[in-house]
Amino acid sequence: MPTLTIDEVQSRLPQIIDQLRPGDEVVITRGHRPVARLTAELPVGVPIAGRCKGMLTIVSEDDEHLKDFAEYMP
Repeated sequence: MPTLTIDEVQSRLPQIIDQLRPGDEVVITRGHRPVARLTAELPVGVPIAGRCKGMLTIVSEDDEHLKDFAEYMP
């Protein structure tokens, strides 16, 4: 993990951010002491159809529970 001083970060922040890759981290120092970390965000997963297949269990295949809604159904 690279270490940069506050002065280096202030003068080059846009370039430093552009160079970060997901999971990368830069330690920012002041007077040779770590004071902060700059971390790149991990990418958000793209939804994939069917990813949750098998996670839902249907207990029964009857429409008994729909009778309460009969007056609201066309």
